[in-house]
Order: sequence, then structure tokens, then C-alpha cells
Amino acid sequence: MHLHYISEQNSILNHFLAQIRDVSVQKDSMRFRKNIERIGEIMAYELSKTLPYIDIEVQTPLGIKKTTALEDHVVLCSILRAGLALHTGFMNIFDNAENGFVSAYRHHPNNDDYFDILVEYQAAPSFENKTLILIDPMLATGQSIVAVLNKLHLEQKPKEIHIAVVIAAPEGIAYLEKSLPANCHLWVAALDEKLNEKNYIVPGLGDAGDLAYGVKL
Repeated sequence: MHLHYISEQNSILNHFLAQIRDVSVQKDSMRFRKNIERIGEIMAYELSKTLPYIDIEVQTPLGIKKTTALEDHVVLCSILRAGLALHTGFMNIFDNAENGFVSAYRHHPNNDDYFDILVEYQAAPSFENKTLILIDPMLATGQSIVAVLNKLHLEQKPKEIHIAVVIAAPEGIAYLEKSLPANCHLWVAALDEKLNEKNYIVPGLGDAGDLAYGVKL
């Protein structure tokens, strides 16, 4: 798996990352969503540099300009519900992309710390021979991403797979490296220290879905 760490070089990205972590700032859910969206725009821009392009000619009012355009068809697919704000940021950049949505969540059958991943809802276009960008803000154990990709791969094969996460734990990255094909790309805005005993990212930011959309039952 190819790893891309975006925040290693100082940029405005780190400013937005600091705000989504700050407990005094993240209380404003609209601002939290907007900052996640901005992070998505920056990540999409960085990812776009690695995609293939074709030469084109554009008619201007005064002549012809030779330039380039994105060659591949892109499908954006986010994991509900936390991925929606990040998805919007990617959509702002890849404005011609097709879009898909999948639900995945931790199911605690024994009401303890043990959980499995349930993938129940899927609404996605064909991504056969297209560039699939899977979007999820938090990479903790990595089990949700693997479960979703296994679900999506039952019938169609994308040309290339990119996974975009805002905050990742080393344990989740290791799990993806073990479980996914070598030609996958993982884009990480920020790498954190570890998972705690409940498999939450430390220092992390809390529950991204709750911060963006309110506490769930």
C-alpha cells in the first residue's frame, strides 16, 4: 500500500486540523463541519496531483490554449455518517465525480468492548475501471474500511483505489497494509499516537459523526 502523509509539511491544513481537535472550537458543529470540508478540499487537491491527465485544447475568446484535463472517471464514496462533510470537500474539487454512500458501524453484540463491523446500506454507481476514492474521517482499527471495500468489490473492480482519512492510528494503517492490495493508496492528513483500550484514536478528536451531526442513540 502506498502511504501519503499530507501534514508533514506545514500548511493551512494544520490550522484546520488544530481547530477540529480543539474542545473549545469543536463545540460549534457548523464550524466543525466546515473545517472538515476544508480539509477534504486540501486532500483532494493533493491527491489530484497523482492522477493521470490528457492533453486538450481549449477555445478562448482570443485563440486556442493547450492544457490538460483529468483522464480518469472518479467515483467518490463515503462511509456514513461521519464521512459526509469530508465528502463535500472532495466533491468541491472533483465536481464531475460520481458519488456513492455506504453505511458501516461498530456493532457490540455483547454490550462490551468487543465489536464487529456491520455494512448494511449501499448506494453507489459502477466503479468498474474507474478511480475509486473511499472517504472516512477516522482510521482507527481499519476494520470498517476493509469491510466496506470487501462489500464493494463483490462484483466490480476499480482501476485504482484511494482511501482518504483525516486522522489515523498506526494500528489502523498496519491493518490496511495487511488486508488490502499493494496498489491501494492511503492519504492521511494527520497520524496520531495510538488506540486506547476501547479502540479510539489518541489524542484524536472524539466522535467525528457526533461532533458534525449531533449525538446518536
